[in-house]
This record gives sequence, structure tokens and C-alpha cells, in this order.
Amino acid sequence: MSDVQARIADEVKSSDVLLFMKGTPGFPQCGFSAVTVQILSHIGVKFKAINVLEDPEIRDGIKAYSNWPTIPQLYVKGEFVGGCDIIKEMFEQEELVPFLEQHGVALESA
Repeated sequence: MSDVQARIADEVKSSDVLLFMKGTPGFPQCGFSAVTVQILSHIGVKFKAINVLEDPEIRDGIKAYSNWPTIPQLYVKGEFVGGCDIIKEMFEQEELVPFLEQHGVALESA
């Protein structure tokens, strides 16, 4: 495993909910990252965000790590969940909150 893959694995393991995104939650740098942050914020889940634009190794490495070609990427309890389209679909189908609850992720009450 390369150094960058090890760094990514450590980050994924150390956070219950982790979002690799372009930009920051307060200032997303792409529409897909913005939508994903809006959904997570709307349902009240606390998450850690990693700005891939600050580290080209992470930006390329996360795609290899997950075998998923796009960013953002959401991980829950170490498991890759998906990108913006999957998160949006899970939210619209009312599957995201139950998924998070099943994985023991606490949600802030609205």
C-alpha cells in the first residue's frame, strides 16, 4: 500500500462519516460537493470533510482507493457509500437516514 493509500485508509477508519469533496462544507468548489453537503447538513449528520483540492495525491488516490472515478465520495463507518448521485437518490428515496441509523450514526434532531 502506498503512503497516500495508507493516509486515506487511516482517515476512513478514524471518522464515522467522512466526505472527500472539492472545497469545504462552508465553501464547496463544485456543485456535486455542494449538493452532498446540503443533504448531510439537512439531515443533521456530523461529518468530517477532506478538501481534495488541497492535496493532489489525495485527489488521485481516493479514486484508486474506492475504485470510483468521481468526487465527492462519502464513507460511513469505513464503508464507501457513493458519490453525489447515490447520496441524492438515497435521500430522495428516504433511505439515507435509515442507512445512517443502521450504521450507528447519530443524527442531530431537527
